[in-house]
Amino acid sequence: MTKPAILTVDDDPMVSAAISRDLRRRYGDDYLVVRATSGNQALAALTKLALRNQPIAMIATDQRMPGMTGIELLEQAREQAPTAKYLLLTAYADTEVAIRAINDIGLDYYLLKPWDPPEDQLFPVIDDLLGDWRHANREHTSDVRVVGHRWSDRAHDIKTFLARNHVPYSWYDVDRDAEALRLQDLAGAADADLPLVLVPDGDTLRTPSAVDLASALGLRTRAEQPLYDVCIVGGGPAGLAAAVYAASEGLSTVIVEREAPGGQAGLSAAIENYLGFPRGLTGSDLAQRAVAQASRFGAEMVLARSVVGVESRGPVHAVLLEGSGEIEARALIVATGVSYRSLDVDGLADFTGRGVFYGATASEATQCQDEDVYIVGAANSAGQAALNLARYAKRVVLLVRGEALESSMSRYLIDKIAKVTNIEIRCRTEVVGCRGDGHLEGLTLADRASGRVEEVQAGWLFVFVGASPRTEWLGQSVLRDDKGFVMTGPELIGQDRWQLPRPPYALETSVPGVFAAGDVRLDSMKRVASAVGEGAMSVYLVHRYLATV
Repeated sequence: MTKPAILTVDDDPMVSAAISRDLRRRYGDDYLVVRATSGNQALAALTKLALRNQPIAMIATDQRMPGMTGIELLEQAREQAPTAKYLLLTAYADTEVAIRAINDIGLDYYLLKPWDPPEDQLFPVIDDLLGDWRHANREHTSDVRVVGHRWSDRAHDIKTFLARNHVPYSWYDVDRDAEALRLQDLAGAADADLPLVLVPDGDTLRTPSAVDLASALGLRTRAEQPLYDVCIVGGGPAGLAAAVYAASEGLSTVIVEREAPGGQAGLSAAIENYLGFPRGLTGSDLAQRAVAQASRFGAEMVLARSVVGVESRGPVHAVLLEGSGEIEARALIVATGVSYRSLDVDGLADFTGRGVFYGATASEATQCQDEDVYIVGAANSAGQAALNLARYAKRVVLLVRGEALESSMSRYLIDKIAKVTNIEIRCRTEVVGCRGDGHLEGLTLADRASGRVEEVQAGWLFVFVGASPRTEWLGQSVLRDDKGFVMTGPELIGQDRWQLPRPPYALETSVPGVFAAGDVRLDSMKRVASAVGEGAMSVYLVHRYLATV
């Protein structure tokens, strides 16, 4: 297997030799380290690597070089190394230039010189960059194969589950690919058996459930202990943050997640306002990092299991799982977040997973190649989806009910969208009808100001229209508002549900020992950073609660 390349560029021979030496010492077993001492020499090296079909994982370049700056080099390198990670080595005086380059050329990171000792200053940065590159550029993408119809809602669910759980797979469409028909024939599968999931060293799965799929892939679907200190329901930012803090502080911890880590935030193509990530990061990347962190501290994660109820049994809370099984814990954190509300259009529900999608993953984006895509929504999630889909689609039409985006979307996103030529914004417009034979084929749009109705051809509709909490499973014991959001802390004062002499803790629900964090909580901020903060805070309150029982 050809080693991916790391290209280093610095016009100072001593500095160039030093960084090449450091990188070879640390990464030489897995990467080819190529050294250049000018921008032109670096471009020539990139050409040679491209002719050898050698992947380029990272370019690390000095900014101040005669003839061509590091930023100018990276801008030209994009054509030959579109997936490479870009690291700029710069002096403090050039910090502002480096920050601008994050937006202008997609710079991934800038590092101030000198980087001694490299074990502390250089290698942690490069470890992160190369880890992200490897995740996005896997050498094997055919370990798991999915065979089915393009417009199958079950196939869509399976592909989404695999993508969000970071399981690489290859997709075979029986309507388009001869190989798909061959695999279906080899499996002796009828159309009713589709989609098929072919797992290495395992039996062929026929239209599997999420639990069956997770079990076949070796993902954990059952808890290992009879009793935990804390059970966290929901694996979004709030739940993952709670798991990291609980497990790192010695509490036996289990997370139950019905779909995949990351929650609604995990679908985001880019989170650009999260503290400490000036380049931004995808929701998937944030979730993957958080899962690894929680696992490192010993937290368990139970996947593909829905929670259908909760019972208080003295000092213990039992979480009841769909089908069978339960998990008992001395404290419970509800972090189930919210899900996108469905669009109230006659007949649209019939096309869910068949051209109509709530949220958008990378797998959907790549399948929209050279097609028209419609998005309903005006919040940041809709804006990020538009930018991501525009990389593949011929045209992206953003349908906005309001007068303008400014009242609901961040300014930085509006500015980015304005620069993308294949994104069209239609304000005062809503979907009022749909049509299709087996899958979405067209939409009826209405101008809210004039009442004018228009028929458009559309095979793809992505919906981002507000959110509803997932709290039905809590029953009557946990007090919620009329929309289902969980009431906590001061909101319970004066309510007859609270029976203890002490007041409820800030994130505590009407049931002592049951806490709520993140978007599921009434009057939460609905931002990733605030969800992470509440998840961490909930663990502090769990400690206080456990000290009283």
